[in-house]
Amino acid sequence: MSSINAQRVLLVLSAVALGAAATVAEISGAGATFPYPIYSKWADAYKQQTGIGLNYQSIGSGGGIKQIKAKTVTFGASDMPLEAAELQAAGLVQFPAIIGGVVPVVNVKGVQGGQMLLDGATMASIYLGEITMWNDPRIRKLNPSLNLPATAIAPIYRSDGSGTNFLFSNYLSSVSAKFKETVGAATAVQWPVGIGAKGNEGVANMTTQTDGAIGYVEYAYAKQNRMAYADLMNAAARKVAPDAETFQAAAANADWAHAAGYHVILTNQPGEKSWPITGASFILVYAVPANPGATAAALKFFDWAFRSGSKMASDLDYVPLPESLVTQIRNTWKTQIKGIPAI
Repeated sequence: MSSINAQRVLLVLSAVALGAAATVAEISGAGATFPYPIYSKWADAYKQQTGIGLNYQSIGSGGGIKQIKAKTVTFGASDMPLEAAELQAAGLVQFPAIIGGVVPVVNVKGVQGGQMLLDGATMASIYLGEITMWNDPRIRKLNPSLNLPATAIAPIYRSDGSGTNFLFSNYLSSVSAKFKETVGAATAVQWPVGIGAKGNEGVANMTTQTDGAIGYVEYAYAKQNRMAYADLMNAAARKVAPDAETFQAAAANADWAHAAGYHVILTNQPGEKSWPITGASFILVYAVPANPGATAAALKFFDWAFRSGSKMASDLDYVPLPESLVTQIRNTWKTQIKGIPAI
């Protein structure tokens, strides 16, 4: 092929990519329920400004990973970061989009949000079926001023493959050797006891409807549904409440610059203010997209979110990514994703 013809081919391909990006009316994504509240809020604002919508299926991280690998969506979302080897084998590029916290929520008569204190070992024992009553001595010791009832504990867990499952089980595995050995950490685990519910939404609803329940959800769900959440003892043996400050304290330990594929897990971080079940939510796209215009449209949405969505994220007690990390992510897009127009 002559150099003139080669240039013509490149110009045609570039025009096709740019045209596809310009005509995208809706961006398709699927996965984690953890970031759904903020993705939904971003999507509404973005459509008002650009006319481009976001069709995001909040189906859990496991479903998001499956759908992006099946190429049925433009991007997948997962709260469990994939290892660099898996990303390479699948031809995927991964980057974080937002940081937040998973919180234990309870439905115990007379207990309001922030009144109860739990620690990792106690929660592990609850989910192992070893602590079965709310007036158990181990819970009373942590809460001497609470009048805890002789009510059976009903553990609620995620029945679907999810990053929230991963963060919660990863945390319990880090503080309980028995939990690590018998249950372990994954997007889907075999819970010894309890009632399963699908999605953060399902766990929130089941916890609200079940007397004596304890569950775990992303903090925005607890906040939006006015659920009674528990404070936690962290790795520094300090009592901490879930909010943007304690999530940020945990996230401050992340070494993103040296993490292959941005593989960073933020559970049980050191620091007096660190919330122990903090995590990032990640986006997965193809390094060589089948539809470059669609992928470019998705990246433009997240670029807009990084530039214009911080306040919306903070209002829901998510932690926006630091500017240095956003710069690193934009460089990843330029160097690792092929065939897309400049963002």
